[in-house]
Amino acid sequence: MELYSTLEYILTLQKPTEKVTAFQTFYGRYLSGDVSRKITTDPVIFEAPSYAGYLNYCDQKEAPKRSKLGAARGQILLLHSIAHIEYSAIDLALDAAYRFRGLGDEYIHDWLKVADDEVRHFVMIDALLHEMGSFYGEHMIHDALFVASKQTQTLLERMAVVPRYLEANGLDATPLILEKLAFLRKDPMVTKIIEALQIILDEEVDHVRRGDRWFHYACERENVSPDVFFDIIERHYPQSFPRKTAVNCDARKSAGFECHELKKISLVNC
Repeated sequence: MELYSTLEYILTLQKPTEKVTAFQTFYGRYLSGDVSRKITTDPVIFEAPSYAGYLNYCDQKEAPKRSKLGAARGQILLLHSIAHIEYSAIDLALDAAYRFRGLGDEYIHDWLKVADDEVRHFVMIDALLHEMGSFYGEHMIHDALFVASKQTQTLLERMAVVPRYLEANGLDATPLILEKLAFLRKDPMVTKIIEALQIILDEEVDHVRRGDRWFHYACERENVSPDVFFDIIERHYPQSFPRKTAVNCDARKSAGFECHELKKISLVNC
């Protein structure tokens, strides 16, 4: 089994069940040392998300809005949204390992480990959806995370946008969702959702930390200041900073953000 050709194959699989199974088989062989690394072709720039021929998707602005979490429909829409984030994150992690080459074993290990976590997260959320009588793909999904990957074809931009911006935003958003769900804990289903989201939140800190490490590596390699992060985000997501709301300072600091960065990200002091 060859690393890059196998990653490309997994990345192009349309059905979630097939992608999950293929990755788990591959990752088991990778951990046992049964994967070679022979770069024979350049990485492909994917023109459409892997789910394009299987799931209905739209622009992020047209995606279904979440309804009240006290109702089953609201909980299903929340889970469906999270399932899509986690499923997209599988491709994002695999693409990071596939696309940026010559960075050594630690780099590949980092992003395959992240992909393994994202697979586990997706399977966990998908199981909750089924428990509620739903499934991933029942509702319209958006392609915003795929667009982010397509628009960041250098290591520096990818690490800035995906782990340090998009995933770090999740560190801010998830505690707010958990806060709302806490009032509904008497519902056994809500308790399961809370437990799943807490697992995801805890493990996403590590994902952002790994991305932060490779972002700083890319900065050193290109001889630029880490403050280029703000220029990159302004280019891709204009007027994102500073925010008028608080961010999850503890989680962001654990993931590698510096205090001076947090002061630029949010007007609320940490």
